[in-house]
Amino acid sequence: MNSSEKTAALAIFQMIERLLLIIVVVMTLGGVVFELHSVFVAQRISLADILLMFLYMEVIGMVAVFYSDRRSAAVFPIFIAITALARLIILQGKDMAPENILFEAIAILILTIAAFVMVHLNEVRKGDSYN
Repeated sequence: MNSSEKTAALAIFQMIERLLLIIVVVMTLGGVVFELHSVFVAQRISLADILLMFLYMEVIGMVAVFYSDRRSAAVFPIFIAITALARLIILQGKDMAPENILFEAIAILILTIAAFVMVHLNEVRKGDSYN
């Protein structure tokens, strides 16, 4: 494969990537509209609704970070997973077995450590690229 073929293939993949990101944003905004509609119809806002909005907000933030700084984009799915697990614990904590809550808390801890390591490695790499 010569360099012009590689350039063309890369351009095609980047267009597909951008199209999929636009689809993710549109679907997320659709979820927000649907959730807001259900809140207005029910005339009640619950903690689950608020936490779901945070998940939607993080997905939009992940797409924004992807466009501004691709190196940091890998950390956002970890933040979304942490928020989703915290939401699960908050909403189902009373009905869950204590060991399941412990397992989910350990999963949050592992994800937090992974995010910290990824951010730290990203900062080290940025420092190396400036030297």
